[in-house]
Amino acid sequence: MSHFVSPHAAELVATARALAAPGKGILAADESTGTIGKRLGSIGVENTQANRQALRELLFTAPGFDARCSGVIMFEETLGQSCADGVSFVHLLQSRGIFPGIKVDKGVTVIPGLEQRGETTTAGLDGLELRCADFYEKGARFAKWRGVLTVGADGAGPSALCLSENADALARYAAICQKTGLVPIVEPEILTDGHHGVSVSQRVTEKVLHAVFRKLHEHGVMMEGMILKPNMVTSGADAKSRASIENAARMTVECLRRVVPPAVPGILFLSGGQSEADATAHLNAMNVLSRTTPGLGAPWTLSFSYGRALQASALAAWRGDPANKEAAQKALLERAEANGRASLGEL
Repeated sequence: MSHFVSPHAAELVATARALAAPGKGILAADESTGTIGKRLGSIGVENTQANRQALRELLFTAPGFDARCSGVIMFEETLGQSCADGVSFVHLLQSRGIFPGIKVDKGVTVIPGLEQRGETTTAGLDGLELRCADFYEKGARFAKWRGVLTVGADGAGPSALCLSENADALARYAAICQKTGLVPIVEPEILTDGHHGVSVSQRVTEKVLHAVFRKLHEHGVMMEGMILKPNMVTSGADAKSRASIENAARMTVECLRRVVPPAVPGILFLSGGQSEADATAHLNAMNVLSRTTPGLGAPWTLSFSYGRALQASALAAWRGDPANKEAAQKALLERAEANGRASLGEL
């Protein structure tokens, strides 16, 4: 921390700690226009700006949501939107003690030369410092950048070039964020696609995180002022036999203990396509294990930064009908409460 010199240093540390507050997590409501269109389409709702705004307002105004939510990641469109009564989403969240966040990456792009492997890096570094400074002025206090990697058919993980490209992009993004006052959420997601077992997932996740933290150190990123958003260590989506909740949780904590510095205040997991119930169960098992098992203690908060795993039930209850708003908010609160308790190992 001593080598990091910035007028924002103290604020970054305070914000990161608040985002990682025990018992709370982050709502990832940063779906791009195309992705949110798929979510809305699944419930028979047209993908219009008005419907996107109505859904986000439903989520952000849920009574009691602030008790389990430390921050909300928004898409750029959402950052500039307001509630029906004219109150901006930024001011609404701030008034509830919730930090507004922003997705700053521009999505994945195939790496030249790796077309056959389909490996990608993430676009958005050009002009990022100016955009981050602007987002800070608009009220955002943290950001998110997602790198997408795969285990691969051979189970060896991403190629050396893919790993280098993604680790470097995540580190450059994180350094730029901290320079402009935004806490970076560093998200290297290893997709669950494949037939691999949980031990392969653990090995590849460790390999990826090791590369990412090496680059973060090289770029002078302050560990105390960032959040890690990794995948959990689970069996591949098409694996013939699946690891138990407890075994997957144990292998996730083992992996993290090997590579994540204790200075990082929080590890807020992505749900990675898991069902709502499984994402909650894995999180709870990790916290129970780290609290009760010698050698598995977690020096960081282990919590959630979920999108679909917080919203699926709420979307199903809402279906675009204003009359269903209360039922949808109740569904959201039930998931938030369950995950908040899971982040304490209390389920």
